[in-house]
Amino acid sequence: MEKSIPQEKSSPIVVGLDIGTTKICAIVGRRSKNGKIEILGIGKAESAGVTRGMVSNIDKTVQGINQAVEIAGSQSNVEIRVVNVGIAGQHIKSLQHRGLITRRDLNSEISRKDIEKLIEDMYNLVMPPGEEIIHVLPQEFTVDNEPGIKDPIGMSGVRLEANFHIISGQVTAIKNIVKCVTKAHLESQELILEPLASSESVLSDEEKEAGVVLVDIGGGTTDVAIFHEGIIRHTAVIPFGGNSVTEDIREGCSVMRNIAEQLKVRFGSALADENRENEIVCVPGLRGRDAKEISVKNLAYIIQARVEEIIEHVYYEIKSSGYEKKLIAGIVITGGGAQLKHLPQLVEYVTGLDCRVGYPNEHLAKNEVLPKNIYEELQSPTFATGIGLLIKGIQKMEYNNQANVQTETKTEKPKFNADERRFGLLGKILETGKKFIKDDIKDEDFLK
Repeated sequence: MEKSIPQEKSSPIVVGLDIGTTKICAIVGRRSKNGKIEILGIGKAESAGVTRGMVSNIDKTVQGINQAVEIAGSQSNVEIRVVNVGIAGQHIKSLQHRGLITRRDLNSEISRKDIEKLIEDMYNLVMPPGEEIIHVLPQEFTVDNEPGIKDPIGMSGVRLEANFHIISGQVTAIKNIVKCVTKAHLESQELILEPLASSESVLSDEEKEAGVVLVDIGGGTTDVAIFHEGIIRHTAVIPFGGNSVTEDIREGCSVMRNIAEQLKVRFGSALADENRENEIVCVPGLRGRDAKEISVKNLAYIIQARVEEIIEHVYYEIKSSGYEKKLIAGIVITGGGAQLKHLPQLVEYVTGLDCRVGYPNEHLAKNEVLPKNIYEELQSPTFATGIGLLIKGIQKMEYNNQANVQTETKTEKPKFNADERRFGLLGKILETGKKFIKDDIKDEDFLK
């Protein structure tokens, strides 16, 4: 990626590309000096080629990607070539697996290479036909039968084992996303599961440690990620989202889809009992027809029915994960659907767990480059996934840079003092000579 704006060596510019059901969003940023994320540019485009998180029309998706990337590139003055892409959809599955390696070098400490080898072995697992591994996430390690170790680097040990959370998806769905990115003349640095990205932007380390459920309500899908003791324990993608609510309003109120979306955003509520009986919304009629009157309470009943169904699906995932009683931090809802009025109250009522709306603003540095209205819009839950993809990309680049620095340090040539340099070769010749003399003596003794 060529950059035409000055940047520090320690803070590379990274791009997050969120290919969603309702919007395609490209966010350009880097890590600022105080460790927060500095957004340099953002581009949005309508997503016409994605259905329920999966690409259904290549050309329309490519068109949307090009549009979003062009806006983000011109705003940040960066030529975008490499992106970190999000993936979601009903095809996403997760499983637990255990791996182990036996280390031959007993004297050395467990290094990053040992862990990387363990992770690489997991990618070689035999998956069902048509499935491919997207992520291999280490949970906890066991060193020489000592369990519960979170970071074994630097320890001594022979037998290194680990529990892994493995996330897989359909090969065709993955290929379609990569194809769209390639056709848009971009290169995907990494494919990242969207709930993992969202969790980076809206969850704190304390919440992950205490036990928390992230629920990202998008247009086509609702993504779930469960954390406990700082480790991801369960992931799932539910094939319902904000668009399902809009469709219900369209059918229930007999209005056009764009009117249904406006009704949901402006007057929608997840709790019907919180609305008055006499509140009425007037919708203009089609081509000379009379205007239609819709009760806000009836609108809320339609919304509540679908939202309750989505929450029931989320609650089923929480119960099947086995962590229902260990979630001290409760539920954090984010994504565009999280902006629905009275939704946290309904989530608390259905699940019995505390609930808050997750905003990605705590990771953002104060920005003087972007216009104020764009910076304020970025703090909406709608952009949680895009900002999360950006954070994940920055973390990956920093990890690779750190690994490169360590490798360079290890391969440094040994330093000699002046005497060693002067007598090094002579010493070697004398040693070789001694060896020959000893060998000759042994041969003569043998002949005698």
